This record gives sequence, structure tokens and C-alpha cells, in this order.
Amino acid sequence: MVTYHGRCHCGSVKFTFEHSPISKGLRCNCSMCARKGAMMTPDIVAPEAMKIDAKEGALGLYQFGSEVARHYFCKECGIYTFNETLRKPGYFRVNLGCVDGVESWNMDADTFDGRNLL
Repeated sequence: MVTYHGRCHCGSVKFTFEHSPISKGLRCNCSMCARKGAMMTPDIVAPEAMKIDAKEGALGLYQFGSEVARHYFCKECGIYTFNETLRKPGYFRVNLGCVDGVESWNMDADTFDGRNLL
């Protein structure tokens, strides 16, 4: 496992997580993910492997539909940082664009069919 470090643009939301070496990402085609265009971690991150360090009041939350999935963003700079998944609540996927040393724009990606997830 590798310890990855990430943050929003302004640094008000920081996080670390444990994950196998990341060489590929995941894109989701649901209405939310298609609009934000984020490349996500290919595998979910267990809650005990994720540490979030956010400035008081900086971490925003957006939910829609069933309100099970939890999409987090920085209220200061607006950057989408990570989410808790619909299929496994409490587990995370991380926006690879926020992770230090990961060049998400150069990665291959699998597609998750979130549009048809019930």
C-alpha cells in the first residue's frame, strides 16, 4: 500500500489515504460525475485508510437522489475532493486531480455506469 496526500486548491481541505499504487483511474457517467469530470481512484478507500484534515467550516457536502452518496468539496475554493460511495456507504473514492504526484490527465480510465445504478 502507498500513502497518498491530497488537498483542494487553497489547502483548506487536506487528506491522506492508503491505496495500492495508482496507475489507472475511474470515471462515472452519472449526472453528477459527468458534469464535474473528475478522475477517481480505481478502487474504494476504506474509512480507516482515509484521514481528513479540514479547516473549520471548509468542508462542504452535496447530496442528491437517494442522499446515500456524499460528495464533498471545499467551500473556500470550490474544488471537489472526494465522495462516500452509494454502493458502499462510508467508503470513499478520491478525486485524483487533488492527489500530489498523480497525473490524472495522462491516465487510462475505466468507466462506471452510475447513470443506470439504482
